[in-house]
Amino acid sequence: MEEKILVIDDEMHIIELLKFNLEVNGYIVDYSLDSFEGYHKAKELKPNLILLDWMLPNISGIDVLKKIREDEDLKDTPVIMLTAKNMERDKVKGLEEGADDYITKPFGIKELLARINSVLRRYNMTTNKVEDVLTVKDIRMDLIKHEVTKKDKKIDLTIKEFDLLKLLLQNKGKVLSRNFLLDKVWGYEYFGETRTVDVHIRYLRKKIENDGEKYIETIRGIGYKIS
Repeated sequence: MEEKILVIDDEMHIIELLKFNLEVNGYIVDYSLDSFEGYHKAKELKPNLILLDWMLPNISGIDVLKKIREDEDLKDTPVIMLTAKNMERDKVKGLEEGADDYITKPFGIKELLARINSVLRRYNMTTNKVEDVLTVKDIRMDLIKHEVTKKDKKIDLTIKEFDLLKLLLQNKGKVLSRNFLLDKVWGYEYFGETRTVDVHIRYLRKKIENDGEKYIETIRGIGYKIS
């Protein structure tokens, strides 16, 4: 089945460039020039991936991303942010709000295609994987149902958070380096930005350690582990 990509960007020449190159590579592409329309189009189309510009009229791309992550139908949709912002704090903000990846303008089509393929590959591997049940203390991860519970109460995780927790549980007791986690979860060389892992681990901790119980241990200078 062909995968659908929705582009939300207010620059028509960017949309035309993306639409042509993505369709040549076998994707079905739709687009919106407006943030409100883009959000509602996403709800209607339920795309496999969204390319979302940061600087949009009406409301910013970050605010659109927040709405996507709060929407029950869209919350697990992979989102790659497209933006001219190149400061580390902006990248971190995008990741903290739930972006799966981040690419700055101007960008090369080959790099963008590689990022899209990587995000979709990780998403498809996660959603289609049929394995066992992983546990630690009172946390239970069902890889068949793609569900995480704590004391029988469901915990809503993003795809990246799910993948990180799965790796940690599959390697319980082992220290996993940030670079290892980058490679396994993001699926390609992420320019050494190990802060990406730290951001997602922080949000994962907020969700599974909300009662003060500690699960993820930081190994200073190396990475993380679950025992």
